[in-house]
Amino acid sequence: MAALRGEKEPPDAVHQNQIFRERVRRELQSQRLHTEYSVNPLRPVHMIARKPMSWHDNIEEPADAKFLNLIHHAALEPTKKYSEPQTESQEIGWNTTPLIHVDRTDCRLYFPRRSTEITRYMAAFWRLKEQSENLQ
Repeated sequence: MAALRGEKEPPDAVHQNQIFRERVRRELQSQRLHTEYSVNPLRPVHMIARKPMSWHDNIEEPADAKFLNLIHHAALEPTKKYSEPQTESQEIGWNTTPLIHVDRTDCRLYFPRRSTEITRYMAAFWRLKEQSENLQ
């Protein structure tokens, strides 16, 4: 009777169990265990200056190559970091290379601006109109 009026019947126990199993399967597919921790490359690293009257010479300590690579990688633009867009908003403008090379001799694909008698006349007319308005 509920189906005749357009209302959905509540799912029975079998359907609820099937929905639950599918949800658990999807969560387990996307779940990863992270055991390697490092510095967040997106946050700025604050350097603390040494004391001005200390006896230490300003000896440069050798920088960790892995840390420097991590910082430089974080500063890259997304198209150089990843092979494909990571979010929906990155999909807009991800491929910036033109799909075809525009041949300027092919009149089917190239439409340059053309100046005719009427366009030159109207350009002169608008110039005169703007000058007369500016003078008032």
